Amino acid sequence: MPDHATFAPSSQLGTVTGIHWMESSQAHCARWRSERGAAPPKKVVLADDTLTADSAYRLACEGTGMLWRGDFQNARQLLQAMARRTDQVPKRKRKKAAIPAPLVEAFNRHRLSQSQRARTLGMLLIECTSDYQIALRRAPDVQAACSEAWGVADSQAEPTTSTSVVSLRELLGVTSAHEWRRIGVEVLALGEAPGNRIHPHYGVFSPVRGEYIPLVATAHLPKPTKGQTDLTAFDIGTGTGVLAAVLVRRGVARVIATDQDTRALACSRDNIAQLGLENEITVVEADLFPPGLASLIVCNPPWLPARPGSPMERAVYDEGSGMLKGFLAGLRAHLEPKGEGWLILSNLAEHLGLRSREELLALFESNGLRVISRVDAKPVHPKATDATDVLHQARSKEVTSLWRLTAMPTPER
Repeated sequence: MPDHATFAPSSQLGTVTGIHWMESSQAHCARWRSERGAAPPKKVVLADDTLTADSAYRLACEGTGMLWRGDFQNARQLLQAMARRTDQVPKRKRKKAAIPAPLVEAFNRHRLSQSQRARTLGMLLIECTSDYQIALRRAPDVQAACSEAWGVADSQAEPTTSTSVVSLRELLGVTSAHEWRRIGVEVLALGEAPGNRIHPHYGVFSPVRGEYIPLVATAHLPKPTKGQTDLTAFDIGTGTGVLAAVLVRRGVARVIATDQDTRALACSRDNIAQLGLENEITVVEADLFPPGLASLIVCNPPWLPARPGSPMERAVYDEGSGMLKGFLAGLRAHLEPKGEGWLILSNLAEHLGLRSREELLALFESNGLRVISRVDAKPVHPKATDATDVLHQARSKEVTSLWRLTAMPTPER
């Protein structure tokens, strides 16, 4: 490490979380960025190419941030070396893991382990200038990627906070997301190339795991309500807008797509514009339902009823089944007569012991809903067949279902 390496506590710089360090006998501070909601390290040291992987791993485990001043590509290699050390399971932990335990316990242990891993690997830090440049040897151009993720740099920021510090691990996630957004994800249900790609934005769940999309593309569509010739649908929690687009390509005349996440709203609008579907799809900011009624209402909520460990996990974890319960509670009131609600849900939560099938069916009944039919699909993502995955026992049995729901008949009085 450089001779002048030292540390300083992090602090709040007005409304912006800041990180402080000493360098060449001068105090420095910058804006702290963490999409996963991690707090800035309480200690920061300067580090360069002389830092060994063992020393870096030890500092990271102690909670010390390492602000990199060496070659950027060497920092990437150091991060990989730290990851290998993080993934080496001590013998005592291997013995404990070998003891059979309920899947819910294995799931909780796995989440804790992943959280600790992210925290440790998040201690290798990179400084960006106010216009998102990295003043390191062999550093890539990350301006476009950072602008997409964080927005245009604030030209009115105080000089002391115009630079940013971010973990290298998160920065690599930002650049990876930029590539996904640039290239896009091919969705066969949208037709032939090149007009069948969805471009996910940073922080918006990507349809790379797509077994649920063919379910929406092939399920039997309900008929328009009496007196209407065209079918109107709602897409609740639209995300990238992929399901709204699939519905239109199937012949649904009008779709109102909702979301309350700023990034998701921008992402879905961009995708709909690129697909040329602005006349058929309207994106509105709403907590679940827009005003009015529809003959078809589709919702693909987060599948696991657990607390998100960070804002980035909200697309996967639905604490207390909040979105699921909210959708089912409001569905009946927003359906046209004889309309249908399509709930897309994995049964992984059932196999993990987080929610039972009986609880799900009871939610349908308590909200005045009955099941018309259910269509299932087996996942094809790599983890479904990875026997080394700690949750393989549950993942190997996972099924994704499209539940066709409708309102129970109202008893005659």
